[in-house]
Amino acid sequence: MSTFWSVWVTVITLGSILGCYLLLRACNKNTTGVKEGESMGHEFDGIEELNNPLPKWWSYMFIITIIFSLIYLAAYPGLGNWQGFLGWKSSEMGIKTIAEGQERVAAYDGTVANQYQGEVEKADQRFGEVFRKVAYNESGEYRSVEELSVDPDAIKIGQRLFLQNCSQCHGSAARGGKGFPNLTDGDWLYGGSGEAIKASLMHGRQGQMPAWEAVLGDDGIKEVTAYVLSLSGRKVNDIDAAAGKNQFAVCAACHGADGTGSEAVGAPNLTNGIWLYGGSRRAVEDTLRYGRNGVMPAWKDILGEDKIQLISAYVYQLSKSE
Repeated sequence: MSTFWSVWVTVITLGSILGCYLLLRACNKNTTGVKEGESMGHEFDGIEELNNPLPKWWSYMFIITIIFSLIYLAAYPGLGNWQGFLGWKSSEMGIKTIAEGQERVAAYDGTVANQYQGEVEKADQRFGEVFRKVAYNESGEYRSVEELSVDPDAIKIGQRLFLQNCSQCHGSAARGGKGFPNLTDGDWLYGGSGEAIKASLMHGRQGQMPAWEAVLGDDGIKEVTAYVLSLSGRKVNDIDAAAGKNQFAVCAACHGADGTGSEAVGAPNLTNGIWLYGGSRRAVEDTLRYGRNGVMPAWKDILGEDKIQLISAYVYQLSKSE
């Protein structure tokens, strides 16, 4: 952090604490001209306002909080580049790649650097056998995602792994949100087979919807939007839709001439009314105008194939149960 930003953060932090103290002092002063405990001369619906001070317990708690914050900021990082007199540092400090993190875990001795990752490693060693027992068959090979999807034990484990690692984007019910696919509706960008779902988790996905504003222009964007919306049965301006159909050729390479999409490149089906980034006219125009490049991260090096096999089974059965 540069000196400027270090000073900026320090001034803002200490200024906020000082402001809280000054506000407390001001609130504890009697500037009303009325003695404490006496009436303020206001009455409504039988309720009379008295000039009572702030509760002492509340004021003391406020002061204790201020003192605690000052001690904490002196002991730990929080004031710009100040490291704190205890010398505490984040175990992840300086780590920029997964490989560097794994090296730090390998060097973990229980007393230095990366305690959290070290504990995760120990947990994996302890519970890894549980995952392997469920994920593998008697021949030592992976049970198929489809087979695991009807195994209650596999689904129970897969659900917990999903909630821990995937729900932040796809939601706890896996119904997704704007920019994050709904995993329960059977509509898949890259295919809904067990192997396709596993491949998405293992290696990640990168959206490749280009921006077309420079090619189509404002009028072209509106016309192609009208045609795209018409594919899913929406009511649109027929003249715009007809003009947009002629220009849809630039989209057909990925979405197909009929707009039903292509799992090979992750191009969505434009005819079923399911929209990843919103199906309003404005949302579709923005997609055409600026493109979309959503990223599904690769989990192979983070979770390992055993866990991914179980999560894949859980995700697979979600769409089938719906």
